[in-house]
Amino acid sequence: MDHHVKDLSLADEGKRRILWADRDMQVLARIRERFERERPLEGVTMACCLHVTAETANLVRTLKAGGADVCLCASNPLSTQDDVAASLVRDFGIPTFAVRGEDNDTYYAHIEECIARKPRITMDDGADLVSTILKDHPDVLENLYGSTEETTTGVIRLRAMERDGALGVPVIAVNDAQTKYMFDNRYGTGQSTVDGIIRATDILLAGKNVVVAGYGWCGRGFAMRARGMGANVIVTEVNPIRALEAVMDGFRVMPMEEAAPIGDLFCTLTGNIAVIRREHFERMKDGAIVCNSGHFDVEIRVGDLEDLAVKVNRGVRREVDEYVMADGRRIRLLAQGRLINLSAAEGHPASVMDMSFSLQALSSEYVAKNRGALAAGVHPVPEEIDRRVAELKLEAVRVGIDRLTAEQKDYLSRWDMGT
Repeated sequence: MDHHVKDLSLADEGKRRILWADRDMQVLARIRERFERERPLEGVTMACCLHVTAETANLVRTLKAGGADVCLCASNPLSTQDDVAASLVRDFGIPTFAVRGEDNDTYYAHIEECIARKPRITMDDGADLVSTILKDHPDVLENLYGSTEETTTGVIRLRAMERDGALGVPVIAVNDAQTKYMFDNRYGTGQSTVDGIIRATDILLAGKNVVVAGYGWCGRGFAMRARGMGANVIVTEVNPIRALEAVMDGFRVMPMEEAAPIGDLFCTLTGNIAVIRREHFERMKDGAIVCNSGHFDVEIRVGDLEDLAVKVNRGVRREVDEYVMADGRRIRLLAQGRLINLSAAEGHPASVMDMSFSLQALSSEYVAKNRGALAAGVHPVPEEIDRRVAELKLEAVRVGIDRLTAEQKDYLSRWDMGT
């Protein structure tokens, strides 16, 4: 197939959305201008498995401007913006395979469509594309120059593959770049998670007990934003250093078992499995709201909730299902346990995705230029790329910074100038 989207007649609205986001993605626009001149991806077939949003559209436009033959599929069944997918096909000539709400079989059929194009570089958000290639397509694997990975969950999976000796391709961990996790994960996830929850429920956060599962960069961002809106924030953690940091940041920290009876709203942001499960559902109060902002829909064990419920009221609001327990308590699950910020809202603001997707574009250029020279395994984003994105972002927002003097550079390079 050339594409599989919901309805091409939605393309007009999708194009407006793409161009609106483009106004806040000045760094990526500068990279696109250079790519159009230099064509660093000329002749390279690329497969991208990403959230199909307006911001992603501007990334794949940039890759195409650089000469790449790009195919795009969704990295989450509920994150696709159908109008954007339609516009990518009609207005920008990008083969796109994504339909909001697609079932699991369709999701993987779309991944297979991109793999069938025999990509030389892949781009992932969650590692489903590269893991499918590793498991089922050795012929494609042997011709891959490399891959890039957008998110924490994907990097965790890739490092597991690396430890098991299964990762037969070099992968750039875009998620681990400072201009990604310090901004996208913290400010992007923080704001968009609050946005998704409020759109889905119309909840007033002020005065509510909000339980944040995980205090990585995403959890930090959401905890900070929830507190800013007047919530009483409780953090649960398994990492003692992060738990201590949350305490020092002024949050209450306790095990999920203790938080379950007092929480009004629960949000998982861990990248792990079964963070909220049967014993927690059994202790939650009537009206508790449960959601996930940690990529895959495994952080909340929805099967346990279904087993406990005597009745399920589907769609009490858009992206809200209400599970009624035997004792009459009601637990509200948002977005089927999938990413609340993309399922019920529009994902991260374009201005923060500007940095993340600029890293993706420059990392794909780096992979193309170093084809055959990178060993199989997980690689960091080169520091010069990370710093360049920060410099371009500062220029875009018209902020200047100091430069080291010759004297300062000399001082920092010596060891003999003590007190």
